[in-house]
Amino acid sequence: MKFTASSRSAQGSSASRRLRLAGRVPAIVYGGKSAPANIELDHNEIYHALNKEEFHASILDMVLDGKSEQVLVRDVQWHPYRQLVLHVDFQRVDANQALNTRVPVHYLNAEQSPAVKLAGQVITHGPSELDISCLPANLPQFIEVDLSNMVGGARLHLSDITLPIGVKYMPHGADVNPIMAQAAEVKVVEEDTPAAETPAAPAAPEAPAAE
Repeated sequence: MKFTASSRSAQGSSASRRLRLAGRVPAIVYGGKSAPANIELDHNEIYHALNKEEFHASILDMVLDGKSEQVLVRDVQWHPYRQLVLHVDFQRVDANQALNTRVPVHYLNAEQSPAVKLAGQVITHGPSELDISCLPANLPQFIEVDLSNMVGGARLHLSDITLPIGVKYMPHGADVNPIMAQAAEVKVVEEDTPAAETPAAPAAPEAPAAE
């Protein structure tokens, strides 16, 4: 995937505000053997690109001032309530150096599994993204998890999945083998039946007033 960028010299909040008013997005590219560079992007181009899943998990060709280099999206700042991109961070990619990044997880074929078709259970999914490490050439756009063989009550761990060649899972904390999917009975929530109201006892007649 390719996008264009231009160098920018003006920095600071005022300069960034002027850029955004002109339909541009301030950004930065860092890493590799070159110094970090402040750049700017066309808002419409980068907005539509960022709304594609593969743009976040692919090696990108950035054409900066007519020269192409490979980068990876590292961070995106969005406006809190408007559909506006405020800032983007890119990292240069070295073909010979492993990179750490996140890739989306696609869960497939749950409806074809024995857990669903035969046991009438539901399959809940685990993480929507995985932290991985790999060389740029081995970076997958996503990782597929096939659920078609899950039976009733089964759990599918990361160790049960074959990751793409050259891809290593990078755990955070002690969970080195997270649960990716789990089949379980559908929980039926029963509504409480209101208790029948006990009829109120008739009021005792009042004693006649003394004459």
